[in-house]
Amino acid sequence: MSVPLTLLGLLEREPSHGYDLKRDYDAFFSRGKPLPYGQVYGTLGRLARDGKIIAGESEPGDGPERKRYVITEAGVTEFESWLDEPVAPEPNLQTVLFTKIVLALMLGRDAQRYLDAQRAAHLRRMRELTDLRRAGPLVDTLLADHGLFHLEADLRWIDQTTARLDALAEAVRR
Repeated sequence: MSVPLTLLGLLEREPSHGYDLKRDYDAFFSRGKPLPYGQVYGTLGRLARDGKIIAGESEPGDGPERKRYVITEAGVTEFESWLDEPVAPEPNLQTVLFTKIVLALMLGRDAQRYLDAQRAAHLRRMRELTDLRRAGPLVDTLLADHGLFHLEADLRWIDQTTARLDALAEAVRR
């Protein structure tokens, strides 16, 4: 997730204080991993330095004075370019799980044990996402669907690898 570009998108919607940006980011994008205030203000500082946003004058409020941030044309251009660019298709061809399986086979270890453990971890996560999908708001449901589809593909890969484990062992021991 690109925090700077996400904040630019939120600022294109409307000028906002850092506190409001953090609240909206956490509500829509953090999913259990809130954005630290230090990261919000550090990112806003870099965006201002780079001419992507302008920090307004300090305003009095119910606490520390706050600045309202406004996106610039350069910020809009960068955000629109990012928005128009397709996300790189995932996953990468080199994964940690694949590396573990090949190394286990090269070293004469029980690769099936690693595949079984990974299958169990995937199934646990799928149960969590299914619960979230049933009880959560639409944003959570769509994110859970995305995760579930990826986990299902991983499980198919685990099954295919299990079926080909002897042949893979032979190929990597040569």
